[in-house]
Amino acid sequence: MQRIVKPKNQRTKRALEHRAPKLIEKTKTAMFVRGGRTSERVTQVLKELYMLKKPHAVMFKRKNILRPFDDQTSLEFFSNMNDASLFLFGSHSKKRPNNLVFGRTFDHQILDMIELGIDSFQSLRQFKNLKITEGTKPCLLFCGELFENDEEHRRLKSLLIDFFRGENVSNIRLAGLEHVICFTAIANKILMRGYRTVLKKSGCKTPRVELEEIGPSLNLIFRRTKLASDDLFKRASKQPKALKAKKKKNIDVDVFGTKHGRIHMQKQEISSLQTRKMKGLKRSGVNTVDDSNKKAKTDEGE
Repeated sequence: MQRIVKPKNQRTKRALEHRAPKLIEKTKTAMFVRGGRTSERVTQVLKELYMLKKPHAVMFKRKNILRPFDDQTSLEFFSNMNDASLFLFGSHSKKRPNNLVFGRTFDHQILDMIELGIDSFQSLRQFKNLKITEGTKPCLLFCGELFENDEEHRRLKSLLIDFFRGENVSNIRLAGLEHVICFTAIANKILMRGYRTVLKKSGCKTPRVELEEIGPSLNLIFRRTKLASDDLFKRASKQPKALKAKKKKNIDVDVFGTKHGRIHMQKQEISSLQTRKMKGLKRSGVNTVDDSNKKAKTDEGE
C-alpha cells in the first residue's frame, strides 16, 4: 500500500502540491546519468543532449554503478527524488561500447527502456555556424517506414517525442520554429540530425525556408529493449475525462468542410404573433364583411 505523507509545515505542503497529479501536467524533467565506466564520447553526447533539454533537465555529476536492464531500483529512486519521469543513462563496456539507454517512468516505476549504441558522433563545435537559443521548442521530424510498421520503433518514436518535445504551447509563431531535430530509421540504425531554420526572401508573404545543419549529429545502433505491456502502456496514456473534448450534438460537416447545424424548435402559432399596427396589415375577409352587413341592417332599422 502507498504511504500517505501528511505535511508538517507549509514548505512540505507546497512541495507535495507541486508533485501532486494535475489535469495539465508540467513539462517532463529528464535525468542524465553516467555509469561507472563511460568513454569520452558518451560523456560528450550526454552533455550536448543535456544542453538541448535544458532547462527541464538534471545532470548527475557523480558516476553511478547501475545496470538498468538487471536492476531498476536505483533509477526509480532517482526518479522519485528528482521528480523526473525521463532518463538517459550512458555507459561503456567491452560488450556494449558507447552505450545509451533512453527510458521513462510511470508513477516512478520503469515503463519503457530502449538501448542504443553510438556508431558515430559529430559535436556542436564541429559545425562552425550560428546556434539556437537555450530552451527553444524544437520541431521533430521522423522519417522511415519502420516508425509506422514496427512496434519497437513506434515505441521509440513515442519515447523520443516525450524526451525532446519541450513545453506545451497553444500558439507558435513562424519565426519561433528555428530548431529542427530529424530522426531517420534505416535498417538497424537511427540517424539523428539537428538543423536551424533560415528564413529567406521569396517574393511573396510566405518566406523561403532552408535548413542549416548545426548538430549534434548521431548515428545510433538499435540494441536491446524493455517495453511495457499493452495494458500498462494504455493505463499510462489514459487522459482524464475533464480534458476530453465534449461531443457537440446536431452539428455536421459535409465533404466540402462546411459546418451545418440543426435547430429544434417548437410549433409556432403564427396567428397569435404580435405585428406592427399598420393600415395595410389590418385583417380583412369574412369578419369584415359580416361587420359591414350588421351596420347596414342597423341603419335600415332606424
